[in-house]
Amino acid sequence: MKSQIPKLTLPAPLVGSEVGTFTEFTVTQRMPRIARRAIAENNFSPNINESLENLASQLSSGYLLPFVDDTGADVAAWEKYLKPYKEQRWIDVPWFFAETYFYRLILNITNYFRPGEWQGVDPFQLQKSQGLKTSLDAIITLCTQVTQWLDDFHQKGQANQTALIALLYFALWGNRVDLSLWSAFESDRSNFDIESQQAHILVDDAAQATELLISDESKCMDFVVDNAGFELICDLCLVDYLLGSGTANQIKLHLKPHPTFVSDAMIKDVHDTTDFLAASSHQKVAAVAERLQAYIASGQLVLCEDYFWTSPLAFWEIPESLKQKLSVANLLIIKGDANYRRLLGDRHWDFTTNLADIVCYLPVPMLALRTLKSEVAAGLKAEVVKEVAKSDSDWLTNGQWGVVQFVESEVNY
Repeated sequence: MKSQIPKLTLPAPLVGSEVGTFTEFTVTQRMPRIARRAIAENNFSPNINESLENLASQLSSGYLLPFVDDTGADVAAWEKYLKPYKEQRWIDVPWFFAETYFYRLILNITNYFRPGEWQGVDPFQLQKSQGLKTSLDAIITLCTQVTQWLDDFHQKGQANQTALIALLYFALWGNRVDLSLWSAFESDRSNFDIESQQAHILVDDAAQATELLISDESKCMDFVVDNAGFELICDLCLVDYLLGSGTANQIKLHLKPHPTFVSDAMIKDVHDTTDFLAASSHQKVAAVAERLQAYIASGQLVLCEDYFWTSPLAFWEIPESLKQKLSVANLLIIKGDANYRRLLGDRHWDFTTNLADIVCYLPVPMLALRTLKSEVAAGLKAEVVKEVAKSDSDWLTNGQWGVVQFVESEVNY
């Protein structure tokens, strides 16, 4: 039988009490700043602001705050998740639990689920909308390019592997709007300089993954999305090309059911993003939106949400119902750092551990696109780890290094 959990002994989870780590810095400094920014960027009531400030002040040395039933669909689940950690400090519980609970508590405090003035108000909306407005030039360039690649496909009748690899790189580096990718288009927009992008990719299985995409007959994909903003536009341009070139017949985007991790994308963010593109005076940008909206209307692009994606659970603890839905796909694309941490259970794996031995529980082939922003990694070569650590002491957390990791599914007996 196929393994339901990693084949290897599970190492310890990351925790905030590990002195001098990025994990400690996040729990004791970054998370309090995020709670205070939610106060500054919204017009919540004095009571709500006081509770948010209390949350911020507790994180560095205080204890987990209690969870109040706020009528959310996940209340019973959170009561269960909390049981093992009651009366523990934020810095002593697993980091993935601390972060997911922190974001759920922000919604608990701001009455996101309760009927009333603040119901459905995204505490991070300002940052999401600013992310699109500050990247207009990049959006125009990318939309123009993907439209050109689709025009080439309609003329030649076959998907361009170089275009697919380039779009995977855009999806990988989507949160780096200033990336040197743009210089590749200046002289000849049809020639994408793939080699120049590989210097900061620690594992690059893009060629192997795109070969599977181009050769596979039945074409259903699941895409676990990460952030809204320009990053989501990069993901949607990849989707646009996959569907427009017939490389995929159907793609399901898996999105968060509520705001979390500040910029994580929800179904509403996909609609907001396509509306933003559709309103552009630039014809090629509006054309991308038109195609995406048509795919949504026809059912070729399906927007899904599930509370598993905002839970503190490791990926191998996925509910059977959701696992069954994922098992019909030909490829599962996992995007971003937090989703990658879930894939690895946010644990201290040796960086050279074979990734396939950890994710052996997945029902289908998997492609992970991740820029490193946490001290979790696997599937790296020892010499690569040695070299990158020598050249950049913050390589695990500064978002300047990425992986494109492809794992084929084990045969189901």
